Amino acid sequence: MTSQANTRPHEATDPLADIWAEIVTSQADGRVSRNSPAAVIVPPMPEVTGPPSGSSRAVSLSLAPDHAVAAFPLPKGEIMWRTDELLAQGLSKRRINEHLRAGSLVRVRTGVMARGSFWNGLSDGDRERARLAAYSKRTLPASADGLTFSHTSAARLHRLYLWRADNLIHVTIPYHAARGSHAADVRAHSSPLLPGDRLEIDGLPVTCLHRTVLDCALMLNYRQALILLDHGLRIGCEKQRLESACAELTGVRGVAGFRRALAFANPLSESPGESLTRDVIARLRFPAPVLQFPVQTVRGTYRFDFAWPDLRAALEFDGKSKYFDYKPTAQVIYEEREREKLLTELGWRILRIGWKDLFDERSLKVRLLRLLSG
Repeated sequence: MTSQANTRPHEATDPLADIWAEIVTSQADGRVSRNSPAAVIVPPMPEVTGPPSGSSRAVSLSLAPDHAVAAFPLPKGEIMWRTDELLAQGLSKRRINEHLRAGSLVRVRTGVMARGSFWNGLSDGDRERARLAAYSKRTLPASADGLTFSHTSAARLHRLYLWRADNLIHVTIPYHAARGSHAADVRAHSSPLLPGDRLEIDGLPVTCLHRTVLDCALMLNYRQALILLDHGLRIGCEKQRLESACAELTGVRGVAGFRRALAFANPLSESPGESLTRDVIARLRFPAPVLQFPVQTVRGTYRFDFAWPDLRAALEFDGKSKYFDYKPTAQVIYEEREREKLLTELGWRILRIGWKDLFDERSLKVRLLRLLSG
């Protein structure tokens, strides 16, 4: 029983002080044995902070981030989580932050994180789609409003070509969205969707291909719309169906550009660069070339992107991905030189251009005049 005359405050003692002292001494001497208390209690390579003994301050044991990540691994089998899902599986906020600092977790969106190894292995296009998946994971569980990804967001999920498009998240909802009801990077479009206008891609609700192309063509500028329409027609859009929809949109904002791009769209253009090249050739008032023109050689059939067969003249658009996505660079260059040699021996004159040439039209016009004049 404590005497009332004793005014000295009770001094807290650390019941593990002796053990910590032994750990520190053993580590300093380099003699921690497999059967010692230190070998049993201490996690791998701990950092001991604070005084080991003889103090009223609490003794704390902290792990460096990489060791903390190893000691508290992420749940298996998943690549993306909401914060509440990680908390429910036993990771504290502190452990989550340690994973973020170590890079084993990446914050994709507020409240949603992805496994670092997954995120770091994605291409730019795949990351855009992963951001949509993160928005869906954050939003759809608490939403029953028929939210559907649309416009350029739907185009990304359909893997359609986009050129200089915004990075906003576009959704279509069946009611008018109140101001401030969505995040700053989200654009909500109020529009009804017919039963056939909605499907799922990778588990996400998205407008169908035709509706997606239609929505995008109304909001994009002419050249952006042309690239998307060329690709859309190539992967399954029906031009007649788009023309019918366009005829019903008289007076709608963006329909004039849509109609113009649709009239010039051609599924034979195989890349954004080829679509823009075709547009430049037309605007410079050169004769329309034949697209994907086949030429037979002793080593097989080759195709020119653009050809004027009567003039034995051809133009090739050299986008980097066209050649270097699938083969080593040296092999690609060698094969291309051999191909060009064979075609030249057959009397073909070939002009090669790249992205920068599309934005120097005066120089390109001079080069095309030389090519077509022989």
